[in-house]
Amino acid sequence: VQLQASGGGLVQPGGSLRLSCAASGFTFDNYGLAWFRQAPGKEREGISCIGHFGGNTFYTNYLEGRFKFSRDDAKNILFLQMNNLQPEDTAVYYCAAAERGTCFRYNGRWDYTLTGQISYGQGTQVTVSS
Repeated sequence: VQLQASGGGLVQPGGSLRLSCAASGFTFDNYGLAWFRQAPGKEREGISCIGHFGGNTFYTNYLEGRFKFSRDDAKNILFLQMNNLQPEDTAVYYCAAAERGTCFRYNGRWDYTLTGQISYGQGTQVTVSS
């Protein structure tokens, strides 16, 4: 399983970015897929998740509406459209996959993660600043 995120950069508050994640070594059919981010000095948090059986896309509630997770199964690419970016969105963004992974939240957390062994790709830096 190999994942490579790209598309990050410097953007002004209120701006948009579209991240891509090229996947290789596996197909999406039997994998749960997700986006995470990690800000400086903070722990990694989930952004969005799709279980291995497809179905619903789950979002961390305070990001839903600004972030949208999509996929191109034919090309094995994941996307994360991010709108109205704010300085607090500054982080390294990662795509991830887990075989037969499903989406869940730990008690007391708002963000979703995957069950199973999660493979994280190389991240891409997003900096929101004026």
